[in-house]
Amino acid sequence: EKAKLLRSQPAQIVEPKGLLYVQQREFAVTTPKDGSVSILGSDDATTCHIVVLRHTGSGATCLTHCDGSDTEAEVSLIMSSVKSFSNTTGYGRLEVHLVGGFNDDRQLSQKLTNQLLRAFDLQPDDVHLVTFCVTELNDREEKDIHLPIIYGIAVNVKTAEIFPATFPEKGPDEDLRSAHILTGARLTNIYDAKTEQLHIGPYFWRPFPHVDFWLEQDDKQILQNLSTSPLAEPPHFVSHIRSTLTFLKEHPFPSRSLFPDRKPRIYKKNDEGLWEQVCSDRI
Repeated sequence: EKAKLLRSQPAQIVEPKGLLYVQQREFAVTTPKDGSVSILGSDDATTCHIVVLRHTGSGATCLTHCDGSDTEAEVSLIMSSVKSFSNTTGYGRLEVHLVGGFNDDRQLSQKLTNQLLRAFDLQPDDVHLVTFCVTELNDREEKDIHLPIIYGIAVNVKTAEIFPATFPEKGPDEDLRSAHILTGARLTNIYDAKTEQLHIGPYFWRPFPHVDFWLEQDDKQILQNLSTSPLAEPPHFVSHIRSTLTFLKEHPFPSRSLFPDRKPRIYKKNDEGLWEQVCSDRI
């Protein structure tokens, strides 16, 4: 019923004001007391799943975008991040919402759904599954091609409302964060709710193999080889990958060009509710 209700809502466009956008293999956790961030969101999920974990007592809310790289460790990480804001002896319970995936040819969505259910089931805490809109429950067919119905969701941290969403702005540092994912990053926490600051990096990677070769390929080759589900990707997938590859070509050694002082790039919301970089010498 809940999945049906969610699927029937049109995707809302979420503007950058008050938004914390979470990319693949990133997570962020905050509480209703946060004066800077009121919405957590992520999109462009095809076989990936977006997970929202919330404690109903404290209102502590975590959103993450999982791709099946290390599901058990990732679930443990988001569990402890939410619990660190919640007095679990008090009232309230842990609730989880799973959204994403579809009936893809390689059954990657199904595999990830099973991994997530198993990982939450293995937790010592009780976790209540409230929204389950994944794989076959998030699938539609168009000319015999399977596609996800919902590609992205947002959660309002103040009201706990979850809704399908798209995000014109995926920043800051979109290319840098995507490069971190493409070079095999582990799940990374990008937000400090206590200081209300977004922390990006420091990230280090080796020069990306065959980057010139990939940049010379046509759109079809990039789609076929660098996507888990070529037929279901959103239209901007290839341009996003090209932009990330170009960034990796420009920064083969991030320790020299991006993070010479080995400190993260720090952002805070300004009076307009938009991310603004904080000068590192003030930290």
